Amino acid sequence: MVASSTSLDVAGLELAFARHQYRVESVASGAHALQVAAAGGVALVLLDAAQAGSAELELTGQLALAEAGRRIPVLVMSHRPSQDEQQRAARAGAVGYFGLPLTTTSVVDHVLLALQGPRIGGFDLEVNYHAMAAASPDAVLLLDMDSGRPVDLNYRAEQLLGRSALELLAMPYSDLCDPAELAAMMERVHAGELRVHRINFTHSSGRMLECEVRGVRIARPGRRLFHIRLVDASGAQRAEALRLGQEQLLEMMARGAPLQATLEALVALVESQSDGVLCSVMLLDEDGQHMHSTCCPSLPPEYAASLEGLGIGPGVGSCGTAMYRREAVVVSDIEHDPLWAPYRALVQAHGLRACWSMPIMQDEHTVLGSFAMYYRTVRHPDVEEQRLIGVASHLASIAIERARREAELLRHRTHLEELVAARTADLSRAMEQAELTNEELQSALENLSMTQEELVRRDKLAALGSLVAGVAHELNTPIGNSLVTASTFADHTSALAGQMAAGIRRSELAAYLAQAREAGAILQRNLQRAASLVASFKQIAVDTTDVQRRSFDLAQLLQELLTPLWASLPQPRPQLALDVAPGLQLDSYPGPLAQALGHLLDNCITHAFGAQPAAGAKVSLGAHAEGSEVLLTVADNGAGIAPEHLRRIFDPFFTTRLGAGQSGLGLYITHNIVTGVLAGHIEVASTPGQGSTFTLHLPMSAPR
Repeated sequence: MVASSTSLDVAGLELAFARHQYRVESVASGAHALQVAAAGGVALVLLDAAQAGSAELELTGQLALAEAGRRIPVLVMSHRPSQDEQQRAARAGAVGYFGLPLTTTSVVDHVLLALQGPRIGGFDLEVNYHAMAAASPDAVLLLDMDSGRPVDLNYRAEQLLGRSALELLAMPYSDLCDPAELAAMMERVHAGELRVHRINFTHSSGRMLECEVRGVRIARPGRRLFHIRLVDASGAQRAEALRLGQEQLLEMMARGAPLQATLEALVALVESQSDGVLCSVMLLDEDGQHMHSTCCPSLPPEYAASLEGLGIGPGVGSCGTAMYRREAVVVSDIEHDPLWAPYRALVQAHGLRACWSMPIMQDEHTVLGSFAMYYRTVRHPDVEEQRLIGVASHLASIAIERARREAELLRHRTHLEELVAARTADLSRAMEQAELTNEELQSALENLSMTQEELVRRDKLAALGSLVAGVAHELNTPIGNSLVTASTFADHTSALAGQMAAGIRRSELAAYLAQAREAGAILQRNLQRAASLVASFKQIAVDTTDVQRRSFDLAQLLQELLTPLWASLPQPRPQLALDVAPGLQLDSYPGPLAQALGHLLDNCITHAFGAQPAAGAKVSLGAHAEGSEVLLTVADNGAGIAPEHLRRIFDPFFTTRLGAGQSGLGLYITHNIVTGVLAGHIEVASTPGQGSTFTLHLPMSAPR
């Protein structure tokens, strides 16, 4: 009877127990279980710990005593197994305890063990031997020397020997090891000798296990019991050999060994780890659908050739199915497994009976191939063999992926070299063309330079001609006026000489003197005008060798310039606003700077406001630092400059007050000073009727 509220494979249990002439009845509650047990006919109760009542699992004892006159064996199974719960189950009367989940086969083994005839059970020992053995990290066997069979064991022993508990308890220990060696060990232990003994045990596969054995007698009335603890010494040796082999394989990969040699070394390593194994590596082609026998040195060549090019699928043996499913496929008996039905005759011809295959994965979705382990006997992998095939698959994945990346890199390198060669050829041709073009450009540049020099020379000559023409034009008026006046005065003097000879009258002398005074005044005015023009012409080219360079405070310079200048202006004069940042120190030429500012201020007073400045007329002068420059502004709110005149105001002799005593050289001289000796530049902005602003950008340290 199965008493559980959780889902179990009841159909599988019914099928399995039917082979042993048992029927399975499933109940979902404790009350129902007690009713069925009390009715009789229950050989054993398989009780879920979750249905066994409170923490003391009292339903266990109730079921054991439910049938009058007979004790029903109760096996407790738990989804959360623990040593504490196992001990509570034993106290409640359970004959056994195991944890879930388990395969149907394992559950059947536990039940059949509990249904066997009278034997010494682990729960019957005072020290709860079964619980102690279950918790041991080593393989443990309790041997009955009288019956010659094991009477208890733990799961580690099942793993080590490759057999289920049912098999081990049913077979004499003489089938597991040499009884003479075991008897000799028992005698030495009985004599009080304490040491580790080495005895060979036989694995279910036939492989010999060299074990380190420790033993102790257990005193029990009427029984000769012997407790032995096994440690697989050969397993440690194999593990060390596997570790060294992995290191050698990784070293081969790091050195760039060919893939075939690496896979052959991997196959040899795995075959040295398990007796009777024949390994193979299958790789998928680029379409991911067909497999190729890449490395299978121990398999019959005819068999390996028959697998070449087979398509993978859900029923293509172990390897084709593993690659198709992307999961391990273990076939313990090829002869009776449907996956091998299409190929059964093929493998039978070569004596292959078991095949375990693990897909070789690049990532979660990409299959590279498979690693398979064949045996000539029916065989299921133990834990170590499962781990071994997993390690082999992982190492194969590293080797294959590295080889493919190397091949891809080689393809890219070859392609890159071809591209570089082609590009080099293109560049060579382009360089040759560039050299030809460069020669043409050099020739054109030389022609352009000569043309530019000629244009500059012509521009200089044109500028010089314009300047000379302007000078001649400006000087022509005062000199011409002086010449006419002098000629007229000479004529009057000649006439006076004739009059003196004839006898000059007083009125004639007075008229001559009046003419002389007028001529002198005219000559004086025109010659002063000519002298002023000559002085202006001299200012056009400022020679830095004749001016003093020094460090000076800009605010102090402006104060020294503006105070006398503004005081000399007739009333009414414009209002002056000064806004200069303190501490502006310049290393420059104060003389030319004062001269340029003087021309700008004269331009403001003369052109912005005329002879009579209106009320509110204002001239603003400001200065502040901006980076390594000083921005100096001269602004007015006067008449402004017409747009058509803005582009010409720095031309020599350009003036809007021609004939009013202006030379048209003031702003031209200012421009030359600012852009020349002061190494700056000047800008102008103006709106007619609102005024003009001149901005000087001057370096704080003028170049030497």
